[in-house]
Amino acid sequence: MATSYKYFKEDIKDYLKQNFDENATILDVGAGCGTYYDLLHKHFKNMDAVEVFKPNIENYELESKYDNVYNTNIKDFKYDYYDIIIFGDIIEHLDIKEAQEVLKYAYDRCKEMIVAVPYMFVQDECYGNIYEIHKQPDLTKENVLERYPMLELLYGNELYGYYVKRR
Repeated sequence: MATSYKYFKEDIKDYLKQNFDENATILDVGAGCGTYYDLLHKHFKNMDAVEVFKPNIENYELESKYDNVYNTNIKDFKYDYYDIIIFGDIIEHLDIKEAQEVLKYAYDRCKEMIVAVPYMFVQDECYGNIYEIHKQPDLTKENVLERYPMLELLYGNELYGYYVKRR
């Protein structure tokens, strides 16, 4: 699915607005339908996106939204620095080792990481998109912190959590 739960989206917007100015650079990983662009573009001017599934780029007109759209897998994407990197519903699509490597690579290349995670959510291929398969359908508040000790919980409920860089 190119969308996600709506939980805490406004809280995340407020958190980012309070901690960053409008010139902050943002990388939206797994842009999907452009949820984070829609949420943040009125407050931040510099937004790039990574989207692995080309039909999402075309169907949701991502190139007309973001400054740059990279059609590649985040596992292969190399970049220097962004102030904010958003992993919105991404790590569950990677196996544990892949997700650890992706987050480790990002950790020193940003001031803040926003990692949104659905808990206990099984998902298969959707609309011909094999990248939608959840390779970590067993995620919980507890094991996210065990698997990804560089993160800390910012907002969460029984279904969904938002994590940021551990200070």
